[in-house]
Amino acid sequence: MNGPGPGLTGDLDSACHAAGLIWAYRDGAGNRQEAPPESRRAVLSALGHDKPEAALPEELRHATSRVVTAEQKCDWGAPWELTCEDGRALAGSGPLPALPVGYHRVRSEGWLVHLLAAPPALPAPPRRWGVTLPLFALWQGRQAGMGSYPMLGELAEGLARHGAAFVGINPIHAGFPTDPANFSPYAPSHRQRLNILHVQTGAALPDTGALIDYPATIAAQMAALEEAFAAFAGDPAFDSWREREGAALEEFATHQALSEVHGPYWHRWPAAFQHPGYPEVHHFARTHAHRLRFHAWAQWMAERQLAQAQARARAAGMDFGLFLDLAVGTHPYGAETWAGRGHFAQGVSLGAPPDLLAPSGQRWGLAPMRPDMLRATGFAALAGTLRAQLRHCGALRIDHILGFERGFWLPEGLPGLYVAMPRDEMLALARIEAARAGALIVGEDLGTIPEGLRAALADSGVLGCRLAMFERDWQGGGAFLPPERYAPAALAAWGTHDTPSWAGWRAGRDIDWRAALGEMCDTGAEAAHAARAQEVAALDALIGGSDLAALDRHLARAGSALVAVQATDLAGEVEQVNLPGTIHEHPNWRRRLRLPLSRLADAASLCDTAAIMARAGRNG
Repeated sequence: MNGPGPGLTGDLDSACHAAGLIWAYRDGAGNRQEAPPESRRAVLSALGHDKPEAALPEELRHATSRVVTAEQKCDWGAPWELTCEDGRALAGSGPLPALPVGYHRVRSEGWLVHLLAAPPALPAPPRRWGVTLPLFALWQGRQAGMGSYPMLGELAEGLARHGAAFVGINPIHAGFPTDPANFSPYAPSHRQRLNILHVQTGAALPDTGALIDYPATIAAQMAALEEAFAAFAGDPAFDSWREREGAALEEFATHQALSEVHGPYWHRWPAAFQHPGYPEVHHFARTHAHRLRFHAWAQWMAERQLAQAQARARAAGMDFGLFLDLAVGTHPYGAETWAGRGHFAQGVSLGAPPDLLAPSGQRWGLAPMRPDMLRATGFAALAGTLRAQLRHCGALRIDHILGFERGFWLPEGLPGLYVAMPRDEMLALARIEAARAGALIVGEDLGTIPEGLRAALADSGVLGCRLAMFERDWQGGGAFLPPERYAPAALAAWGTHDTPSWAGWRAGRDIDWRAALGEMCDTGAEAAHAARAQEVAALDALIGGSDLAALDRHLARAGSALVAVQATDLAGEVEQVNLPGTIHEHPNWRRRLRLPLSRLADAASLCDTAAIMARAGRNG
């Protein structure tokens, strides 16, 4: 069991090793990198090694976590006092009794040990296919507003008629309605709450065109929600739900109400409101009860409509229904960090070193969860986040699951380095929550992949991702792999929201964007286009064609259990949804689909895809 780590007064290398820092590594291009001492000291500081206010509280310094296999006895070499999740209390020495799936606690030799009793692995899914898309891009009738939860349910029914087993979307976590410039689904305010901008109110919304005008859309949506709430006469179901959600919901609603007064980011609020436990915050909640009720109601509406979408998907025959997406991190000054400050490292950002997707590396502006706090609290915060997503879906994608092995932390203005994470415990947690929900987990294992991670995912029954554009024999010349060689425990697809569309890749549209942004000179762009033309020809030769049907036949034959087809490709989109490494330089997260929902569900391209998947035995 690990006690508190050393401070910064001793040997720096020893302190870094003890804290799990990995400061020498190879990036995605194979280049060796080494973070300077300044970066290492900054990360140690973020972990509380020279800041008493950031260190683990005294009551948590002798607390840790351990994985045990559910329904099997566990060796224990000292007397123990066991408290089971259901409240049963036992005491003894020697082996612990077999424990059911869940969370239990042992006190032994002055330590509190959180036991994560997990199934050894999640069951393998059947061979199926589905469609993925950004929810905001859906529209019907006119290009207005953002895609809604009821639209998602309608789309799921349409896709189910074609044999699709799931419909996947980007994260729908709670965002920042008071900051219309912050609309990335991967930089949320709180991952245990939902985005109310997808709630359907019935009001007509402005904003027509191919690109979403977020300031206008958010203002109109919030006004429509206010109008619907003003007409809300009350409902015992809402009152019961709010009571069940308890203090966590009230804290979130308080944060949202405070944001309306003081702005979206709590670090800019008056000091008296920067912590949910302060007396001024409690006084504010009492005197603004109506605003808290509005924000609680808006969450209730989002949950009801999302639950109805999943019910429609399953009733239509989908094996999994909704395939939701968990963002890798949260905004450093949103509702999640305000309520759970100690769980997150401050002064550093999550990101990634240079790789194929982002040659300059990435700084995501997200607060990382602290591995020491996760262990000491039995991973309760992460468990709650997973649970909040899994109660509304049959499959969950975990964005950048490489972070289960190690996170790339970047101090402000300094190069980044890796921090080791408790991989085995985090995978056990995912198995517990997925097993309880009867759902499957897909981890986005793309980028600079740590050795051993993919084997650990497969052993846990967590699926990886295999993108056809990157599935190549990189050690033997870079030839595209035949689909039969794709890993069985995986979801196969052409790309993601972060990669070029099928048409865009063939045209080198991503190269054009990188050149326009000054990331390559004219000569470099010409060379990149020439190399891309060779890649396109090589892939066409492998898949036996150049159209989307040829790509679908290629994916349908994949050895991977699941196949995802992107709605952007079905709609013939050229531009990609997001260009990694950019914020405002590219219209990220703003593009609506070319086709309305009704035409997408009956598109000839979808009919062709469905027939191909059926012939490959992916319809069940």
